[in-house]
Amino acid sequence: MNSNEQLIHKFYSAFASADAKAMCECYHPNIQFQDPAFGVLKGSDACQMWKMLLEKSKGNIKIEFSDITADEHTGIAKWIATYNFSKTNRKVVNLVHAQFQFHDGLIIKHTDYFDIWKWSKQAFGFKGFLLGWTGFMQKQIQKQAVASLKNYTKTQS
Repeated sequence: MNSNEQLIHKFYSAFASADAKAMCECYHPNIQFQDPAFGVLKGSDACQMWKMLLEKSKGNIKIEFSDITADEHTGIAKWIATYNFSKTNRKVVNLVHAQFQFHDGLIIKHTDYFDIWKWSKQAFGFKGFLLGWTGFMQKQIQKQAVASLKNYTKTQS
């Protein structure tokens, strides 16, 4: 494994161990994170998101990762999160494809791709099945996720 592959491995190993601090040590201070649930998060907001998600899971999250490849500038990985969604306590198995960019030996850009409709069907049941594919529902999911993060960040200050 090259150094960037090791960095991605360290990130997901920390995630699997519920160690948000170690995850954030892999990020550049100017990190830009993006996924379908939170949209774009920059800097400390990305780290706060991981910390919040791990705390909300109360140790009941399973992280599996594979297919890590990277070169000097970019990398990819696959990962699966299995957990109970905190708002509904419904089980979610989320398959994610991640892309990375590196700067100064750290992750400066991290983009996670997953099927938001498939996620919403698991997280919200019938409501997610009916509406999860719509732009409206996807915007609502993102709005609620960002609001949760803002509330969480306020409590950490």
